[in-house]
Amino acid sequence: MPYRKNNLRQGLDWCSVVVYLILVIAGWFSIYAASYNFDSISMFDLSGRAGMQMVWIITSFILGFSLLKIESSWYQFFSYWIYFLVILLLIATIFLAPDIKGSRSWLVLGPVRLQPAEFAKFATALAVARFMGAYHYELHFDRKFFLLVVLFLLPLILILMQKETGSALVFLVFFLVLYREGMSGILLFVAFCAVLFFIIGIKYGEITWRGQTPLGEFIVLVLTIIFANLWLYDCKKGQVYLRHIVFNSFMLLAAVVIISFFVPFNLCWALLGILALMIVCLLCLSIHFWSLSYLLPVVFVTISVVYLLSVDHVFYDVLKPHQQMRIKVSLGMVDDPRGVGYNVNQSIIAIGSGGIAGKGFLNGTQTKLKYVPEQDTDFIFCTIGEERGFIGTTAALFLFLFLVIRIVFLAERQRSTFNRVYGYCVASILFFHLAVNVGMVVGITPVIGIPLPFFSYGGSSLWAFTTLLFIFLRLDASRSDSQ
Repeated sequence: MPYRKNNLRQGLDWCSVVVYLILVIAGWFSIYAASYNFDSISMFDLSGRAGMQMVWIITSFILGFSLLKIESSWYQFFSYWIYFLVILLLIATIFLAPDIKGSRSWLVLGPVRLQPAEFAKFATALAVARFMGAYHYELHFDRKFFLLVVLFLLPLILILMQKETGSALVFLVFFLVLYREGMSGILLFVAFCAVLFFIIGIKYGEITWRGQTPLGEFIVLVLTIIFANLWLYDCKKGQVYLRHIVFNSFMLLAAVVIISFFVPFNLCWALLGILALMIVCLLCLSIHFWSLSYLLPVVFVTISVVYLLSVDHVFYDVLKPHQQMRIKVSLGMVDDPRGVGYNVNQSIIAIGSGGIAGKGFLNGTQTKLKYVPEQDTDFIFCTIGEERGFIGTTAALFLFLFLVIRIVFLAERQRSTFNRVYGYCVASILFFHLAVNVGMVVGITPVIGIPLPFFSYGGSSLWAFTTLLFIFLRLDASRSDSQ
């Protein structure tokens, strides 16, 4: 395909470029404010954090410009090679990286430290887009779907082996991309239930209701009955039988709860009995009508019960003590302002002290006195809140959300599946980073340690997000040439 220079200037989405520039420059000022004290050096001094970030910003601008000059078809052609090289780099990191703060995720190359997990995001996005863009691929639960899932679960596993839980969880957002491309919402519903049941099981697991009933297990089993009955409405055959199952299960549930007020007993055993009766009835209907649609609620109920029984084992035996404490602090089960909850507690204080308009640039007391650890990396958002207040944080969130929505809009106008899938990968990754990072700073999500795009200090993060975005902008600029 011939390369036409005027395509880039005319087709490039300058709106996204401008928002990118604003976010990067605002991040540079925030990093300087976060690392500033009364004896601070100039923003341009390379011995300081802001000075080094300036180097990363300049190189990122050069990188973004270079990515725009590369012919767009090359990204699709070399996508698997890029993915393969990054996977090799992730494997090498496990064995070669030094232990830094409990993780082995940084390759030290002289004065430069490189985090391959950041670059794995755009490499995986390219590979997923290439796989789904080949031969008009359609999502079905077959061998190809399994291979597709392996593409983004492989880097997830390798990053977990580096003890970087936060960076690994980012790769789960590719399921959102699959949902856009036709994957059934069942998997997303099951994932939502898994998170909900885990939170309820942990938060209320040690509380008993009416003396003998574990409250966490009771709530999860009741929700399982409700969700299973709602699922039955999608079944087309045997509507009369299904109505009887739904009605009788709810009547039994109400009767069991009422009886417990007069004769105290463990309600969970009764709820398990109701679920067992539902399973037997649905299996009989599946055989009678020779339909597999009744088996989905059966599988859901079975997995939910097994999952509920394994929650305690996963939480107390699989997760490490500091991970358990972070979850407990986030769920309000433990108040530890001087321990695990110190970072979050101090960041909330910093954000709250900013008020409506903030204290002004370089006037943040929490920031100057270094009360918030990692305040120029993972907790950079609290610096914005303290110095710019509610207005500044709202403006920053608006710019991020505008960029994500803009990318979704651009993705929808693509003519090729490769471009569209890659665009949704970019939007999903940015949104996940934004939601989790801001959520952990304000205390509504556990602290898992992922950067705020374009704001947090670090060359690897800025280069990776720049690459992620500008590859898509190059693809969008040449969309008229896509087949």
